[in-house]
Amino acid sequence: MNQECFSLPEKLKAHEAFWEGVGPGLILIPPGRQELYDLQNYIDRFGNPERMWAAEMERANRVIGQITDGIPTVRPNLGVIFVPAIAGQSYELAEGAMPWPGPPLGQEDIRAIRHLDIAHRPLMDLAARFYKSHRASGCKDVVAYHPDTQGVFDIAHLLAGDDIFYDLADDSRADWITELMDICLDLYVNVTRHVKLLLNEEPHTMIHGHGTCQGVYFPHAGVRLSEDTAVLLSPAMIERVVLPTVRHTGELFGGLFVHFCGKHQGLLRLLCSQQEVKAIDLGNPESYDMHQVLELCAETGTVLYSRVPALSGESWQSYIRRLGHWVQETGARVILRPTVFPETPDECAAMRAMWQEATCR
Repeated sequence: MNQECFSLPEKLKAHEAFWEGVGPGLILIPPGRQELYDLQNYIDRFGNPERMWAAEMERANRVIGQITDGIPTVRPNLGVIFVPAIAGQSYELAEGAMPWPGPPLGQEDIRAIRHLDIAHRPLMDLAARFYKSHRASGCKDVVAYHPDTQGVFDIAHLLAGDDIFYDLADDSRADWITELMDICLDLYVNVTRHVKLLLNEEPHTMIHGHGTCQGVYFPHAGVRLSEDTAVLLSPAMIERVVLPTVRHTGELFGGLFVHFCGKHQGLLRLLCSQQEVKAIDLGNPESYDMHQVLELCAETGTVLYSRVPALSGESWQSYIRRLGHWVQETGARVILRPTVFPETPDECAAMRAMWQEATCR
């Protein structure tokens, strides 16, 4: 197989064609079995961006030359506390675990966020030093991308704590909820703009690895939102407090890639119905009827960029045939993160070829 077709320029070209609706779906074949996050000596690496960069590069280097449509990627692996910590929330570090948020902030501390110089906050400095290490390496085969940026409502929940749910149910607290969401929206936008500045990335485009060592080029979407907390809300609350920020960030950054964990059919449908949402990822795909998810994605023009569960004992060949048939049936566009896959180059090439044949337009 011609190795040149796996160069970064060729992958960017293939991804751009995919978003234009041309050619096959994309498949991100992992470079063997590995944990989602490398947590060995994590506390030391958290505070040492140069060591974190070196560790993340060890994972990304395995993707170089791998037969996959994914782009080798690295990011400052600072966890969901990245944006809240920039806002002043404390956090806890424990070996073998991702950072955990500390106590919520009071209202006046949250209001003070509007006056912060986010460019010089400690965690933004860690991210900046990580990107500096990447630039200094001269590596052109691996792309650096955004730290974990939770969605606006997730950030509001982390900063305000569980009282946010009582406030949502109390009409007398409506003004505070509006103010809180405005503050968190501005925080998200300002942090994202500064990260893009550090990356020298255009506002309306991005390459995003979504927590993995291989990513996707988005020519018409500049940010990712992770709205896990929204699964705890009713559809009416989602429409009232979540969707306005989804639409606003989508307008500012040309489009969105959205992730959430848990099961919430209403949230899934509401997100897919937003024209700003270009792609969706399910943190718990095993909780859904994936054929119905593909039907919804086809109906709304939303790309499914997600893991898709394999059946018990299913081979990678049967897996690709089954999913390829569903894609043909529904007309959905899919960026597949397979949950069953081979490890030899020849079999990876065969898997990619089968996916391309089954999903080509």
